[in-house]
Amino acid sequence: MIKQVSKYISLFVSLLIVVLVLSGCSASKFIPEGKFLLDDAEIKSDVKDVNPDRLKAYIRQKGNSKWFSLFKIPLGTYALSGKDSTKWINKKLRDLGEDPVLFDSLQTAMTCSDLENVLHGLGYLRATVDYNLDFKKKKKVVVVYNLHPGPLYHISSVSYDIQDDKIAEFLNTGEEGGFKPGLRVGMPFLANELDNERKALTKYLNNNGYYKFHKDFITYSADSVRGSTDVDLTLHLHKYTANSKSPEEAHTRYKINDVTYYSNDERNYVPLRQSVLEENTLIEPGEYFNSEALQKTYNRFSRLQIVKYTNIRFNELPDSDKLNCDIGISTNKINSVIFQPEGTNTAGDFGAAASLTYENKNLFKGAETFSVKLRGAFEAITGLEGYQNQDYEEYSLETKLVFPRLLVPFLSKNFKRQSAAVTELTASYNMQNRPEFHRRVFSAGVRYRWDDVKRRRRYNVDLIDLNYIYMPWISKTFKEEYLDDVDSRNSILRYNYEDLFIMKLGFGMSYNNGDEAYKFNIETAGNLLNGVSRLIGSSVNSDNQYTLFNIAFAQYVKGDFDYTRMFRFDSRNNLAFHVGFGIAYPYGNSRVLPFEKRYFSGGANSVRGWSVRGLGPGKFKGTNGSIDFINQTGDIKLDINLEFRSFLFWKIYGAVFVDAGNIWTLRYYEEQPGGQFDIKDFYKQIAVAYGVGLRLNFDFFILRFDMGMKAINPAYDTQQEHYAIFHPDFSRDFAFHFAVGLPF
Repeated sequence: MIKQVSKYISLFVSLLIVVLVLSGCSASKFIPEGKFLLDDAEIKSDVKDVNPDRLKAYIRQKGNSKWFSLFKIPLGTYALSGKDSTKWINKKLRDLGEDPVLFDSLQTAMTCSDLENVLHGLGYLRATVDYNLDFKKKKKVVVVYNLHPGPLYHISSVSYDIQDDKIAEFLNTGEEGGFKPGLRVGMPFLANELDNERKALTKYLNNNGYYKFHKDFITYSADSVRGSTDVDLTLHLHKYTANSKSPEEAHTRYKINDVTYYSNDERNYVPLRQSVLEENTLIEPGEYFNSEALQKTYNRFSRLQIVKYTNIRFNELPDSDKLNCDIGISTNKINSVIFQPEGTNTAGDFGAAASLTYENKNLFKGAETFSVKLRGAFEAITGLEGYQNQDYEEYSLETKLVFPRLLVPFLSKNFKRQSAAVTELTASYNMQNRPEFHRRVFSAGVRYRWDDVKRRRRYNVDLIDLNYIYMPWISKTFKEEYLDDVDSRNSILRYNYEDLFIMKLGFGMSYNNGDEAYKFNIETAGNLLNGVSRLIGSSVNSDNQYTLFNIAFAQYVKGDFDYTRMFRFDSRNNLAFHVGFGIAYPYGNSRVLPFEKRYFSGGANSVRGWSVRGLGPGKFKGTNGSIDFINQTGDIKLDINLEFRSFLFWKIYGAVFVDAGNIWTLRYYEEQPGGQFDIKDFYKQIAVAYGVGLRLNFDFFILRFDMGMKAINPAYDTQQEHYAIFHPDFSRDFAFHFAVGLPF
């Protein structure tokens, strides 16, 4: 063991030395005489209100890239090469590395000009920018850009010059509340606010019939008195001109005349019902042209799996204010069959699996997607003493029917058109035969899903979700050793190997804007069945539980919340912060949560110093038994993660991370001593891990390799084990994880 630990320590030290050597390699031999290596570029401002960090994106020439914002490894790799570029090793090092960035005075001057323009756009109309050079080291220079913003200008008055009388009348009378100007007296004179006003006014007119209007028809004039920071602003809305040579005329407000559909394919018909086509078309005859309705129509057709792409064209009727709308639709193949083989390896036991999936993308000619999936798996299991069979078999049948609309009675046609929702009907049967037991699971459900594109939100409602778990056979050995043995104290295990019925409903919402994301879900089960059972006076079993068809049903409530925030330092480096919290409470007809609903900690997406299901609950220390995964589950989960991600080279990214968290139980269970949540002590039981990782980003998927080490272990026998960060033991504290996708 000592040799193994020494091996890991030597490897780590070697990698650290390589990083330090590469980052310190000098590239001076590649810098021509009279030239300088651009070591860094900084921005300083005279005014505190101007944040220099927000303007770094406008620097045209920056220093060489750094791994994790610290080490110039790419430049160091390039510096290892010799001057003879014809040699293979030199050429390869240069390809892997990064050319030295040489200071360019022209690029620097252009950056000053760009920064001045940016400051002018921020309302600092008298801003100037200069720079100075700091020659700190031989053949290296740091460029410092000095911002002199001057006073901030404000809008003192806003007037409108609407040269088209009909648009002026329309804006004054307004429809649906009218246009609400965004420019206000007293606000800073910001270029982006002026452009936003142009966009908002253009969008408003486009949504109210002005098909040919674009923002170039809107200009501004601004006047300011010398010595004053007040700006008198005028918005000019010009008449329509087809080109610079054509005469000016009033803008035409168009209405939709006819909407027709045609096929973009070789077939001369669209294989969708007329009612479905109309349901997904928000462009209506007799209504004014609406660009928002146009985009929604594209979105509605794009979500139909049978539709490959859509082409929408508008044709003006001569000498009129009417538009004909032609919608061309190209469709995918209706039927498809997919065969997918798999290989498995569980703790050295090899197996194979295969699945066959049939999919119909237009079952009732309404873009309904129907799929059937058959799957079979076999795995040879070794090392189980006392069991007659030594293999694992699994067979499953899954069916799904997705309607691209809400299947809810009494909803108006207009509401269904605006909702852009889908309805999912699912049913599945799973049959597992293990040496220890045979298990059958039947599931069925009805779910609604819809997106709120404007707010970047996604919703889902589980109207009903049924799960029936049936255990037709349990081996005598497994039953005697684990389920019936009083000394084993495995009531949690025993509960999860009994017949069980779960009927739940739930609601979930998620949000993602690229830098910030959150999601929460809440579900509850058994309340309706419990209420009916009490109402009709149903009998109870020996465990004082109400039953349905002589099978106990689960009763619980569960809620989960997940939040992620990205902090982007530059195009190569960012910091990801994540927190996840979940709590589930069994009550009424249940004393223990069903195993599928319990939380576990550790693994590739949790506290990465522990293997999957290897942490908690609380300070409970697992016995490493063959069924310890049952006991290392809980009713509460907390995850806090901080991960610095950096682009390295090619498609490879690196990461360093710190994870913290654990799971706890709400009730005391004899099988899990030290696992119950206590508000006074829970913080002492938060596990902490640290580590490094590599990611291979192939755009369409990411392969992830994470290496974690325990730092603080809440389940310990000695102080060395408790504070593992000060007493590292690779054989005890190291965990390796391979996964697909980012952890959060």
